[in-house]
Amino acid sequence: MGTGSQPLTGDGCAPASPGGLHHVEIWVPDLATAIEDWGWLLTELGWQPYQDWPAGRSWRHGPSYLVLERSPALTGDRHDRRAPGLNHLAFHAGARAAVDRLVELAPAHGWSLLFPDRHPHAGGPEHYAAYLAERQGYEVELVADDDHRYPT
Repeated sequence: MGTGSQPLTGDGCAPASPGGLHHVEIWVPDLATAIEDWGWLLTELGWQPYQDWPAGRSWRHGPSYLVLERSPALTGDRHDRRAPGLNHLAFHAGARAAVDRLVELAPAHGWSLLFPDRHPHAGGPEHYAAYLAERQGYEVELVADDDHRYPT
């Protein structure tokens, strides 16, 4: 069985529910660099390779997937997380030790720690997370889940 009383689908995932995230598509100026940086992180977080085509790659986690694409319709060659639009994606990263491990390994895989003077509490004193940026400027927040309680 899946979570609660939902049966698992044929691929071992609980079925999607209305309002859940279907997918996120991120257009990148350099697909090869994005695949290196994001591929490592997503794999570490338990995402599985999903689709692969000349202009893109995707990874799946449960019923959701994330796409990186070098679209021919791209109008710019640089992402600015401080401009209108996407600032960052936040991922559940497991226990604090898992967040710490990812921070330690991240530089070797194209990611740098943002706000190092406030890490791991850059989001506030009760929030344990790492804020990382990859080589093209996209940001992720890796949230430690061991202090959080979620409604059931």
